[in-house]
Amino acid sequence: MSKAIVFLADGLEECEGLITVDILRRAGVETVMASIMGRLEVVSARNITIKADVLAEDADFDSADLVILPGGKIGTENLGNCALVTEKCKEFAKDKHVAAICAAPSVLAGLGLLEGRRATCHPGFEGKMEGAVLTGESAVVDGNIITGQGLGAAFDFALALAKIFAGEETAEQVRSSICYR
Repeated sequence: MSKAIVFLADGLEECEGLITVDILRRAGVETVMASIMGRLEVVSARNITIKADVLAEDADFDSADLVILPGGKIGTENLGNCALVTEKCKEFAKDKHVAAICAAPSVLAGLGLLEGRRATCHPGFEGKMEGAVLTGESAVVDGNIITGQGLGAAFDFALALAKIFAGEETAEQVRSSICYR
């Protein structure tokens, strides 16, 4: 079974984080929500409290195949300022997978991980995507880096991850079961 770790930070775009967790869990991918805030409760961009499964510093990264960064302007700033997040993104980009949606691909660009790679992000963050080849697509898979455009693309983004980690047939079953066209 594949395993994903979703980093949660105050100010995250809650739907981007939770839709991704939901779709991956439906697809049978073990998905762990890891708070970088030093507490399990994270407050989203719209003041919704989300309880993480673990503190990020206690997550088992050795058994994980993928780290995911949800967006949200403040959430992205918090992720980008967290040494554990940036360290794990660089580490996973070498031989595992890294995914980011909305504003969060700018964190990957800032680390040099998108240099020459096809990617997408929220239109307001295109100026922070140094080195990336921007496509404007809702979800982009370029090797082991997966990016999503924003909240409206959260299902496409999550289903792309499900396809990679649970297989095309399972991803299609999940897509059909949630009536996503």
